[in-house]
Amino acid sequence: MDSYRAYSELPQVDLAPLIDHSLLIPTATPEQVMHWCRECDRYRFAAVCIAPTHVALAREQLQGKGVAICTVIGFPTGATTAASKLYEAQDAVEQGATELDVVINLGWLKSGQHDRLHREIAEICDATGTLVKTILETSLLTPKEIKTAADICLDAGASFLKTSTGWQGGATVEAVRQLREIGHGQVGKKSLGGDSHR
Repeated sequence: MDSYRAYSELPQVDLAPLIDHSLLIPTATPEQVMHWCRECDRYRFAAVCIAPTHVALAREQLQGKGVAICTVIGFPTGATTAASKLYEAQDAVEQGATELDVVINLGWLKSGQHDRLHREIAEICDATGTLVKTILETSLLTPKEIKTAADICLDAGASFLKTSTGWQGGATVEAVRQLREIGHGQVGKKSLGGDSHR
């Protein structure tokens, strides 16, 4: 009873405006996307996150609702070419995306091709003028690699650092804490909270 009373006296926080409601399964149907959009509007989630092919539909469903439309670029591996990612990002914005979750090229990071990684993210940020969240896939990186990737992405113009896609493992407390420290609490962090691809 005492523990319940202590819990009930904690300040109540509205978490909905901090949540991106994600539907990234490859079998997602238009009906499911519309359902996700209705839930975003009903619960006042920050954004709906859907595959690029569903962006136009989400824009129609959420027009005037105050919910951001987020889509993924280079998802889920990040290994598509820089030109492909740039085109995908520009097309998504033209379709109505207001936020982009860009999967970084892990091969470039691990092989020391940091200039290429920086250029890829910077070109997307500059060409779209849209809020860019870079997905680092922290479960596949060492703490040193996480620091390097985060620094590159922030210098290139990214506004958020996201832990993972969910396809290679989710967020850990350690990774979230490290990203917070890297951003000095001044940069947006996005942590995967579930299996959005299942």
